[in-house]
Amino acid sequence: MNANPAPSSSKLTLYRNGSVYSAADPFATAMLVDGDTVAWVGSEHAAASLQDSRMDVVDLGGALITPGFVDSHAHITETGAALSSLDLTKAASLAELLDLVAEAAAGTEGLIVGYGWDESFWPERRVPTAAELDAASGSRPVYLARTDVHCAVVSGTLAAALKLAAHDGWDNGFVVREAHTLARTASRSLDLAQRSRYQQAALKHAAAQGIIAVTEMAAPHISPVEDLRQLMGLEGSLGADPLPEVLPYWGQLVQSESELAEVTAPFEGRLRGLAGDLNMDGSIGARTAALRSPYTDAPETTGTLYLTAEQAGRHLELATRAGLQGGFHVIGDAGLDTVLAGLRIAAEAVGEDRIRASHHRLEHVEMADDAAIAEMVRFGAIASMQPGFDAAWGNSGGLYDQRLGERSSSMNRFASLLSAGVLVALGSDGPVMPLDPWSAVRAAVFHSNAAERISSRAAFIGHTRAGWRAAGSANFMLGQLAPGAPASYAVWEVEELMVQTPEGKGAAWSTDPRAGTPLLPALDTTHQPRCLLTVHNGTQLYRSVGF
Repeated sequence: MNANPAPSSSKLTLYRNGSVYSAADPFATAMLVDGDTVAWVGSEHAAASLQDSRMDVVDLGGALITPGFVDSHAHITETGAALSSLDLTKAASLAELLDLVAEAAAGTEGLIVGYGWDESFWPERRVPTAAELDAASGSRPVYLARTDVHCAVVSGTLAAALKLAAHDGWDNGFVVREAHTLARTASRSLDLAQRSRYQQAALKHAAAQGIIAVTEMAAPHISPVEDLRQLMGLEGSLGADPLPEVLPYWGQLVQSESELAEVTAPFEGRLRGLAGDLNMDGSIGARTAALRSPYTDAPETTGTLYLTAEQAGRHLELATRAGLQGGFHVIGDAGLDTVLAGLRIAAEAVGEDRIRASHHRLEHVEMADDAAIAEMVRFGAIASMQPGFDAAWGNSGGLYDQRLGERSSSMNRFASLLSAGVLVALGSDGPVMPLDPWSAVRAAVFHSNAAERISSRAAFIGHTRAGWRAAGSANFMLGQLAPGAPASYAVWEVEELMVQTPEGKGAAWSTDPRAGTPLLPALDTTHQPRCLLTVHNGTQLYRSVGF
């Protein structure tokens, strides 16, 4: 490595006495940053000779520096709202949920909004009725989103005000599809100033988790155009504090060139794509993910397809011609069949090579068999996935088992997709899962199906470098630490460093120190890495107290 970088008038920061996750030098213990660029990585001995009076020197005290994380699927305003709403993630029963609603009703006024309940863990295995929510809340309007945010329960008072019983998806307080969209929209009647507060809270929280960029999956059924415009800095204000970068997508179907022009115009040429939460189907929890065969616990339904193959194909064709990524939220196997049929239709219109070059995005992709994976490879499709789903729902007797029976063992096929050559980018789907990237890495390493486990290095790349690639970044150095790379990194307090591979899958040489494989935190300990500092393009986004 070059130990004598050229003089610079930029701010120089030399980090020493730690570990640096860098393929350029797997044994690096020091890093020099010149403004917004990594100038050098190397050994402690070389750092001692390199250090001079121009530099701010930071003693890492054994801490680890890694590239900053990218969350490849998030909903920023919703995440901020969830952080300040009634937290239902810890409700272990229907009775506990109703108690939490009663407590909230006693301490607040107006609409009660809550997030995160999951009846698959409850002994009752059922959701509250509208009447039960009326009784618990003292007849206050109540909107409580399920953990997947594709369905909710509402009180009778809110249902009556919105006339939800007259709409598709109403079931005695439980709402999906059209009824849920109406209830969700009513719960999100916010001005730009309120949205800004939620957005700032979510982005600051992300920075404190070592996240330097979030892929915002906005859509008209989730939030208005103004919400995404504010996140993009096109209107309103997010305040003066530096925040993680927002990689913006807008999930709205287009079927003509005039529609495409109309839909994209408000974003002034800065959209990454017409993709993300453009729903092909729904969710497993709401039983709206589109399946080839019925749900095990609801044999009367196979879920819901929101789009046809022809609509998907036309949307992908138009996005390809416009130089944009297209893509869809797709979870069920029948939903994926329909998306793949759409890719074939689009390929017939513009040519397979152009479709491959567009790298259209498929979000979640929870049910993909070998034939579907081969088709994804054929069309160059990207899989944007959430390991936290398996950690939450993949255990024996869990949600997947309840809803899908024997099909539950073939969910979230990280190893199969990666080995086939599909680019897999990882995220949280926040607020569905917490903005907690190390937990996501751990979930991929310890997948409930041993055959689909991947190494911590593969999962880490999926949550860093792959996130930039999935969003079409032109800077191939993003997501790594090497001379010339952007100064985008996080510093971590760690308990132990190692090369962690799934049992029986890692080659013996890969865990030998002589192999030169960069080290990452051990994820099977009780102490998860703690973020000390987050920096993006040389700008500090977060610093922990005392660092």
